[in-house]
Amino acid sequence: MAKMKITVLRTMANRDFAEQYCENVDVTPCDRFKEGAEFLLDGANCPEGFCNWAWDDIYKGVLVLARGGNMQGWMKDNRTLISCCTDGIRPVVFKIERLEE
Repeated sequence: MAKMKITVLRTMANRDFAEQYCENVDVTPCDRFKEGAEFLLDGANCPEGFCNWAWDDIYKGVLVLARGGNMQGWMKDNRTLISCCTDGIRPVVFKIERLEE
């Protein structure tokens, strides 16, 4: 499998949703990740220190790219995918890249 890199593009807090749906409305972006943080991996194994919930959400995309698949017709660079965790209140957006063919 190919070497991969995951970059944290954006952390968010949907305060309007928190006010409407959450008991605790003092919501801040996820503190597990910092924008610009990079995780290098060899294949499709979860990087050390990565959030298990976020990993579960993006794993399918990581696996597709790591095994040579591509996002032809969707991404400008077929070796790249933009994905995110499914936390609707505090989502984190990731760029997943295959570093080698």
